[in-house]
Amino acid sequence: MNQPVISLQNVSRSFRNTKALDAVSLEVPAGTVFALLGENGAGKTTLIRILTGFLKADEGSATVLGESCSKSGTAIRRKIGYVSDTPAMYEWMTAEQIGWFTAAFYEEGFSNRYHELVTGFDVPGGVKLKNMSKGQRAKVALALSTAHNPELLILDEPTSGLDPMVRRQFLESMVDLAALGRTVLLSSHQISEVERVADWVAILAQGQLKVVQPLEVLKNETSIVTATMDDSSATLPLPPGEVLTESQNARQMRWVVRGLPEDWRSVYAGDTGAIELKEETASLEEIFVAVCDPRANRPANDSDSVDSTMLKVN
Repeated sequence: MNQPVISLQNVSRSFRNTKALDAVSLEVPAGTVFALLGENGAGKTTLIRILTGFLKADEGSATVLGESCSKSGTAIRRKIGYVSDTPAMYEWMTAEQIGWFTAAFYEEGFSNRYHELVTGFDVPGGVKLKNMSKGQRAKVALALSTAHNPELLILDEPTSGLDPMVRRQFLESMVDLAALGRTVLLSSHQISEVERVADWVAILAQGQLKVVQPLEVLKNETSIVTATMDDSSATLPLPPGEVLTESQNARQMRWVVRGLPEDWRSVYAGDTGAIELKEETASLEEIFVAVCDPRANRPANDSDSVDSTMLKVN
């Protein structure tokens, strides 16, 4: 079995009295677009800073491309590409100048590859970075981070504030890299974008890892069940499987269920008060809300926590 590109084992990190990461364990397979989903403050950026060696974990261990994140941060940063939502670059340089400057840190071939990328992105060559739009600057940052053909590209909210066309180019670039056998770690809260490109999804909430699964498996195993009742005061049994959330709107009950069996309708046979039953595949957004929303109503068979219901696959 191939060695994972990223491996975390029980990684925890606290800031004063706040636990940013709580015993996080996951493995990122090679050649995939691996999405890290979570709201602001969920712990995504802390995790990335640990992976890139800028921050040390309080507990646990982390490796990137076989290197220890706590001991070999500089070596890791040479091997990977990294783009944040606010890339730090020399504002007084043009795209051509910053490409020439950065090439000194990499092997031969960087300049040619960088030129191909900025040309393909339609980046103006003679304009200083400080005079470029946010989208143009983002394209320069992406070209700089991928011109050395890194095995791993880490993107921390890279499309934040960008227009739709630039976001599309970013997404297409991620898929192209994965097709070439490279690995992309995408940290985002833009769920619709993640759903378009991700092979794997990990969901972080308040520093805890709630889900780690291939996206298609996660969606195929999670259903939305709705039941229309003959009377809004009727009490219906829960559908079989692992019920994540339950909600009621007048005469309609709605459940988000993982592992719903094919014969689930048999539970409502006879005089249960259900007059219409429906099942549909849950979207990633619906799964995300069911896992992370602290206001969600979680029925009795899920009283322990969402962690007990959502399968973690490493």
